[in-house]
Amino acid sequence: MADPEAFARCMASGGVAVFPADTVYGLACDPELPAAVQCLYALKGRAPEKPSALLFFSLAAALEALPELGPRTRALLERLLPGALTVVVANPQERYPLSGGGRALGVRVPVLPAPLAALAAVHRPVLQSSANAAGEAEARRLRDVPEAMRRGADLVLDGGDLPGTPSTVIDLTGFEVSGEWAVRRVGAVTADAVATAVAGV
Repeated sequence: MADPEAFARCMASGGVAVFPADTVYGLACDPELPAAVQCLYALKGRAPEKPSALLFFSLAAALEALPELGPRTRALLERLLPGALTVVVANPQERYPLSGGGRALGVRVPVLPAPLAALAAVHRPVLQSSANAAGEAEARRLRDVPEAMRRGADLVLDGGDLPGTPSTVIDLTGFEVSGEWAVRRVGAVTADAVATAVAGV
């Protein structure tokens, strides 16, 4: 079960957690602590130049943290999130530079089913990446997370069996100005579902 207090303590102390999201198991750390970010990347075996997403546990927290998002983009995010999506938005202020995205930022706001609902009490964002070795299959069950990764993490939360399909990645970096968007990775949400949301903005 998700333990928000243990999770928050782990993040605040510079630890790395294995945790259940709404799609697959993930690794999480404080996005503003360089040593924690380096540890997460090392556990995953991820190249340091590859960006990771920020995960917020509520849409309100995400919108508050990114005040420069334009009204058109904000309206679309309110239609898309929470959900099994990673949305890549313009980041002109280059907030959260350790995420590696520069002037673009990947944002996740998961749906929290009953076993994970307690994590809604975590108000700060976390840097997250899927809890699998780079290039390997995502982990649907805790036992699918590589043993070395579980041993190396400071906290391991078991959320039972997860859906197992990673988030769909949508590029919205040009949406505010031109209305353009693109699917970078097909996952749990279909492109048709995104197009329906876009049509309503």
